[in-house]
Amino acid sequence: MHALPDGEAEVAVVLRLPWEDVARLGQDAGRLATQMQRPVTLDEAVSHRLRSTRPAAHAKPAGEQPAAVAAPSASVSSLPPRPAADQTRQAIERINGSA
Repeated sequence: MHALPDGEAEVAVVLRLPWEDVARLGQDAGRLATQMQRPVTLDEAVSHRLRSTRPAAHAKPAGEQPAAVAAPSASVSSLPPRPAADQTRQAIERINGSA
């Protein structure tokens, strides 16, 4: 992670994605490029999608848990914590719009 001159931070993450997901990201990049009337990288398309599909999550002090967002049919309070792999899979599904 490193700070950017505009006051934001950049985090580098490596994800293994199926080609179908990469193709969807390419389609998103194409739509965004059309809107912005300039070339757009897949990284920029992912960043744009993450920013536009959910409210910003702010860092919490150590020991404080973020508020959970429940799906209409799920009860979060009765669920045990999920493994990191499940959290990652759900984040990818949100990016792809399939969650």
